[in-house]
Amino acid sequence: MRIDVVSDMVCPWCYLGKRRLETALASRPDIEADIQWLPFELNPAMPEGGLPREEYLAARLGGLAALREAQARLTDLGAREGITYRFDRIARSPNTRRAHALVRIAAETGRQDATIDALFRGYFESGEDIGDLDTLVRIATGAGLDGAAVEARLRTDGDGPAIEAIEREIRAAGISGVPFFILDRRLTLSGAQEPQVFESAFRQVDSGAGE
Repeated sequence: MRIDVVSDMVCPWCYLGKRRLETALASRPDIEADIQWLPFELNPAMPEGGLPREEYLAARLGGLAALREAQARLTDLGAREGITYRFDRIARSPNTRRAHALVRIAAETGRQDATIDALFRGYFESGEDIGDLDTLVRIATGAGLDGAAVEARLRTDGDGPAIEAIEREIRAAGISGVPFFILDRRLTLSGAQEPQVFESAFRQVDSGAGE
């Protein structure tokens, strides 16, 4: 089963959605999942060096109180899925263009899932700046990629036009938020759904729904 996941690495709900999808797939060992991660920059205009995360998110969510409430909820939900959100460690909201380019590079050698998992963990659990080139090269090396080759490619931004083209197609299809899941190019799920919702969707795909 092909599963396309539209996401951004600075979206905590995307990290939660990844874990819930994995939980659902673990209950269906008969499914051979081909998971493809597609880019969706939540803020394509983010400065290359990023912005102070707390100030940036508080402004978007309507103040610090709303931000703290959202973080507390995510911390609780994440703990149930084995995620240790450490929002207190995150200093900046990065520009994620290079991170998406890294995921694209990783897909060429079958290391996409390991790479995006390392990006989520690095950002949300360790507070790493995933907009920083050196950080991305280190993450790439840890995920089994050739660090020197990754660094050379990320410096050129050669993957930028392809990422922009994919994002245009995604937005033209009416997708305006993440995470967004497309199962076998037939059924879609929006948001970090509970594992049982994914399991129900798997059964619908099995029955031929959406054909």
